[in-house]
Amino acid sequence: MVSQQIMQSNEQKMAKAIEVMSNDFKGIRSGRATPALVENIRVDYYGAPTPLKQLANISIPEARLVIIKPYDASVLQTVEKAILKSDIGITPANDGKMIRLAIPHLSEDRRKQLGKMAKDASEKTKISVRNVRREALHQVEEEEKKKTLTEDDKFRLKEDLQKLTDKYEKQIDELLSKKTKEIMEV
Repeated sequence: MVSQQIMQSNEQKMAKAIEVMSNDFKGIRSGRATPALVENIRVDYYGAPTPLKQLANISIPEARLVIIKPYDASVLQTVEKAILKSDIGITPANDGKMIRLAIPHLSEDRRKQLGKMAKDASEKTKISVRNVRREALHQVEEEEKKKTLTEDDKFRLKEDLQKLTDKYEKQIDELLSKKTKEIMEV
């Protein structure tokens, strides 16, 4: 069925947009330490930009401390430079064997900035979901012109696409609300 193919492919695209937003949210720091804060930082490892999680063991021994132990000690300086270049806003402490990141308490202004970053990421995701819907509606119109869809099927499919879009927008709002609450927590 053409209508099922359209619905499935567009639902996958919408789910992918939410997955991307969730990964973006992991990089937005809250007051707590989490490996997701640093695991995707790119480190220049023998000329190739490599995610930190592939080069080091990342652990959280305390609520506000991240410890990074590279598997290869020679890369310690490079990891430190990559963390300094990243936008996490934390200065690493290198003791020659591992790097410690002490997560400072967030000021009210910084929490508001991070909340705004999360809101911007969610808005971009909503735009992506709406673009998927727009492309799907265009595809539905094309299928009707080719006579592979009846007019009734077209209207039913448009309604189903709107329901799907509403479902994913609600999910985006829920994730944003959860992340904002996490950021604003003192």
